[in-house]
Amino acid sequence: MQFYVNGESKTLNDNACLVDLIESMGLVGKRIAIEVNQEIIPRSQHTDYRIQENDQVEVVHAIGGG
Repeated sequence: MQFYVNGESKTLNDNACLVDLIESMGLVGKRIAIEVNQEIIPRSQHTDYRIQENDQVEVVHAIGGG
């Protein structure tokens, strides 16, 4: 299945969930926010939320500073 992450084409197995994407990007345990098709997906739904063909996914890293 093909979809887009931060504007770039990405491919994962059919029926992949957001956790699969997070793992493939090496972001496990990082402070991130995920938006799919302009809708923020709560962290509590990352395991159950299935990515669909041609979805537009945005992954944002939380960066602290002062």
